[in-house]
Amino acid sequence: MLEQLKKDIELKLSSAEAFAGAALPPVELSPAPEHTGADLSLNWAMAAAKVLRKNPLEIAKQAAVLLREVNAIADATAAAPGFINVQLEDKFLTAAALDRRIKSSQLSKHKILIEFVSANPTGPLHVASGRGAALGDSLVRIHRALGHSCDSEYYVNDAGNQAQLLAASLKARIEGKEPPENGYHGAYLIDMAHKAPKDLKEEDYGRWAMEYLIQTQEEDMQAFRVQFTRWFRESELHKAGAVQSALEELEKNGYAYKKDDAVWFGSTKDEEAKDDKDRVLVRTDGRPTYFLADIAYHKNKFDRGYDTLVDILGADHHGYVPRMKAAVHALGHEESAFVPIIHQLVHLLDNGEQVKMSKRAGKFITLRELTDEVGADACRFFFASRTPNAQMTFDIELAKKQSNENPVFYVQYVHARIHSIFAAAAEKGVEPGDILTPLAPQERALLMKLVWFKPVLHNCLRDMSPHHLTTYLMELAGLFHSFYDTCRVLDEANLPLTRSRLLICQRVAERIKKGLEFLGVSAPEKM
Repeated sequence: MLEQLKKDIELKLSSAEAFAGAALPPVELSPAPEHTGADLSLNWAMAAAKVLRKNPLEIAKQAAVLLREVNAIADATAAAPGFINVQLEDKFLTAAALDRRIKSSQLSKHKILIEFVSANPTGPLHVASGRGAALGDSLVRIHRALGHSCDSEYYVNDAGNQAQLLAASLKARIEGKEPPENGYHGAYLIDMAHKAPKDLKEEDYGRWAMEYLIQTQEEDMQAFRVQFTRWFRESELHKAGAVQSALEELEKNGYAYKKDDAVWFGSTKDEEAKDDKDRVLVRTDGRPTYFLADIAYHKNKFDRGYDTLVDILGADHHGYVPRMKAAVHALGHEESAFVPIIHQLVHLLDNGEQVKMSKRAGKFITLRELTDEVGADACRFFFASRTPNAQMTFDIELAKKQSNENPVFYVQYVHARIHSIFAAAAEKGVEPGDILTPLAPQERALLMKLVWFKPVLHNCLRDMSPHHLTTYLMELAGLFHSFYDTCRVLDEANLPLTRSRLLICQRVAERIKKGLEFLGVSAPEKM
């Protein structure tokens, strides 16, 4: 409903004689600061001052007079240096509470593919993979909820010499020895050595180990509530001749050249990508590099009809971005079609002390271990609560707490409390009814927060981060606690008011459940 209000305000301003003939800026609606007592705040007058060549406060005063005539607006006032504070009518808020629509009326025609996790099948998934999984899966869910065509994919690097190293490492563990120095040293290989079939031939060690680990990763993702549209194997590209096809495409477009008995990609040729050096595509012995296979994979994505490719990458992939941007351009696509998101490291705290981890030494906490210890709900919520470009500290003890200190418990508890209210109301035979006006301040605050749900989802897509949603849910939970402490819900002496507040509670519970669903978090009815 804010979308329509925005249009109504823009129409009112653009048709005003005072602003006629000017190329007016768009109107941006924001929550008003609490001290103003208003519902919305507009900085439009300050943006329009450059065009109208007037004092922004004078423009705000003129605009405020006009906005008082707009349906849904009860009052509008100007504030220095040029803000317009808007008070909405109660009927607008009550109507907004009944509006469950999320999908946008104007949908993007883009077909989006979000690739994430894509960990090498040489060991169990670690905690950083969980952050990428929570980020990617939530973005897929939000895209789909808003009506976008969006698929998810896990790219499995099951080609190359990894299988050989894995085989050598497994063989050593089966024989009771340490793996080679450049092999895999995790304790998981000891467990795999016990599970390996007794009749397994030595030449099949690598393939068996890789398939076992791929299955383990699939199970880890299921436990983490992540379902991929497709698990795409690198070996499929090689079998289909896609790697050679990609090389030929680059050669045709003038981006591949031979030097020192190798084939190189001219990534420095693309000034926008800003790569610092050219990259090898085919080694001197004729073997393609991982980079060429990655180019073939992205070409495959475009060939399947996707026009926006989102890659969620780990913290060590900064150098990968410019070369892949150049590759996308070399394949004949706009670089903007490639959207890289790099998420930073996760530091684990256990009893106040940082957990030391070394993947090379094989000492690390797996995602499954963390999920089993604190639960998928806490993992998903905590991982989603920070922007991808910020490092995060995951406090294991906090994640296990059953108190309001734990943000996911804080939000889930509101959902459970509302359901306990419903149960008590049902015993008395009372059901939700129409919302009564005038609204109490705590009721207004809750309903106003409900209005912002859809814009918050759009902000998640704008910034490619679900942290806006976790913040929103915590703020909504806080407003409900204030409402519950101040406004009596079940009042036998005033059934109309009880029914009104039950409907407000119902809408809050729906919003919390839906928001948690987008984060991959459950919404329990009892706690």
